Amino acid sequence: MTCVIGVRFKEVGKVYYFDPNGIELKLGDDVIVETSRGVECGKVAMANRELSDDKVTSPLKKLIRKATDEDLKKVEENHKKEQRAFGICEQKIRQHGLQMKLVNVEYTFDNNKILFYFTADGRVDFRELVKDLAYVFKTRIELRQIGVRDEAKMLGGLGICGRPFCCNTFLGEFQPVSIKMAKEQGMSLNPVKISGTCGRLMCCLKYEQDVYTSLLKITPKIGAIVDTPDGKGNVIDVNLLTGVLTVSLHKAPDAAAHTYNVSEVRIIKDGQIKLDKDEIARLKKLEKD
Repeated sequence: MTCVIGVRFKEVGKVYYFDPNGIELKLGDDVIVETSRGVECGKVAMANRELSDDKVTSPLKKLIRKATDEDLKKVEENHKKEQRAFGICEQKIRQHGLQMKLVNVEYTFDNNKILFYFTADGRVDFRELVKDLAYVFKTRIELRQIGVRDEAKMLGGLGICGRPFCCNTFLGEFQPVSIKMAKEQGMSLNPVKISGTCGRLMCCLKYEQDVYTSLLKITPKIGAIVDTPDGKGNVIDVNLLTGVLTVSLHKAPDAAAHTYNVSEVRIIKDGQIKLDKDEIARLKKLEKD
């Protein structure tokens, strides 16, 4: 077993494990740690806890110290510097005529590096921009291209549900979302209805997918041949959540369809959920990060 603490460096971000170095910490404490980016100030998202060795990537970096008032003052000063750096970088981007959109700027705690996050439709040659920024700020410069989902997570906003973005409020990491999920959940494959403000598939499609996957194992699909109390028939509509099936009976194909609960029928031959090639090609972009 290994004693660890979990630290976040953004309000809603990934939790990283560190060795508490013998210091007892509680949730919400500000701490100074060394990361791959340099010395950083983060917030404890998981207090001291014993984890099995297989859940920890060794060797863990050790906690440097609990953040002092001076450390927190420095963090505030860095935030002010970031605002100034943002304006300067935007000006330089215009001067170089680069097709890129600056999204965010971050100073490392020790001011050893400044990270500029941007979005662009393709590859951007920003070598001259880096030279200009390094000359102005006299420190290491890193430009990092991010996707539209990361941009939404950084900037925040309101989703089509009227609530703040999930990625900006509680999702630490993005989960893979696919068009197949939308199809299995019986949603209209209209890009406007299944994509978020970022233009990619809504993250919330993932939330109920496990339930739909379980229900699909025990529920006949559209096109299935089933045996009902009134004879055999074809399933023409399914409500997965209620378990109600609409069945067209073979003995009376022109008559009104009957409804049955899934517990009342027996599957003779199940149907399949299919995505045609045109749908896949049209919606594939929605799956990209």
